[in-house]
Amino acid sequence: MHILVATDADHVVNDVTAALSAPDVSFTVCREGREVSRLVAERSPDVVVLDLQIGSMGGMAVAMDLRLDATAGKPTDALILMLLDRRADLHLARRSAADAWLVKPLDPLALKRAVRDLLHPPAPATEAAQADEAAPAAEEEVATAG
Repeated sequence: MHILVATDADHVVNDVTAALSAPDVSFTVCREGREVSRLVAERSPDVVVLDLQIGSMGGMAVAMDLRLDATAGKPTDALILMLLDRRADLHLARRSAADAWLVKPLDPLALKRAVRDLLHPPAPATEAAQADEAAPAAEEEVATAG
């Protein structure tokens, strides 16, 4: 597996590589957001880990760039995991079309689980389980709407 880590923060590089290192894992580190698309095209990573800020370009813009490359016919099969600075940034991750996201500080086990789930998505829940999960969510929506 090859992982591209895009961040300008040394501690993020250290956290990601320490959590995901394995004999069959290689890394490319990119410290400038404007270089990510080129490196994705050259290296074909399995997963792209984007920090919210990468040099002079934000992670959201980089993710959108990668998605635009895909719609323009450039091969970008890489899955995107965005690292958020705070919970309030969740809307940015959703709008950027990131495949998954985590809020920092990074928990090594959560990071491993997120990458594993990206590469090997869990089996879909049964209809009964989905109905059980939908009922509380519907009640919650009503409660917050008023």
